[in-house]
Amino acid sequence: MRLWISKNSEVPIREQLVTQIVLGIVSNDLKEAERLPSTRDLARRYDIHANTVSSAYRELARRGWVEFRKGSGVYVRARNDESLEHGLALEQLIARFFRNLREEGYSLADIRAGIERSLSVQRPDHFLLLEPDPELREILVAEISSVTKVKVKGAGPEDVDGALTGAAPLVLYGHMDQFAESIKPETDLLVLHSASVVERMRGQTRPSPESLVAIVSRWPEFLKWARTMLVAAGLDADALSFRDARERNWEKGLRSAAFVITDSLMAPRIPAGCEVKVFRILADASLKEIREYGERFF
Repeated sequence: MRLWISKNSEVPIREQLVTQIVLGIVSNDLKEAERLPSTRDLARRYDIHANTVSSAYRELARRGWVEFRKGSGVYVRARNDESLEHGLALEQLIARFFRNLREEGYSLADIRAGIERSLSVQRPDHFLLLEPDPELREILVAEISSVTKVKVKGAGPEDVDGALTGAAPLVLYGHMDQFAESIKPETDLLVLHSASVVERMRGQTRPSPESLVAIVSRWPEFLKWARTMLVAAGLDADALSFRDARERNWEKGLRSAAFVITDSLMAPRIPAGCEVKVFRILADASLKEIREYGERFF
């Protein structure tokens, strides 16, 4: 398969590689189980950095287009019947697209330049957190905003239509069902995972038996989750003070607590003088994935 690499394009070389290899697969230029050139060979052939090729191959593997075989190389991954049918439909659309443009007198160079401009225009410029629960949505937006410089917005099922334009969507594992009709199969969706109790309790010091521990959140499920977790960790239920931050005077008497457990949204609102422990909802691995995605694509 021949690739066209433009080093002066606004479209990153990595994205050029990913897009053209995907098109090669769906157009059947690259056959199922065909071995792709090695990272070193492809880098040498087009005079580009080997890390760029390696990053493109990893992205293709993440999306399910290729697979790494230990000690053997990178191969086009076998697709299921549904994927093959979708690939055939896409191949027909692409062929018709090229045929129409050639009939209008455009050269392949003109078409390629136009595609690159379109890809550049359509790159996402913000994250969109899809979450049906409005309180949880605000907490997750705050958590994600703390690990990336990319703008983060939230949307519920009633708001998602039209909100996906220019967005890289995120959704919590198990919450996708309410958005399934609005998300196209080819959408590059990041599925996030919640932190385990073990992950959140790791490194925490147990307070003395007579200490009062306050738990503050606007999200009722956070308060329930914290109660279960802390009691399971051996804390006396009578030593726990739960504050629903939607209620008036929720902050009253907080300074008498040994420390305050809260979420990322409420942490900046806890009165000064309180020792604050922020328990994040999202797993560290998911936050890392979001940060790295933002660094690569925005």
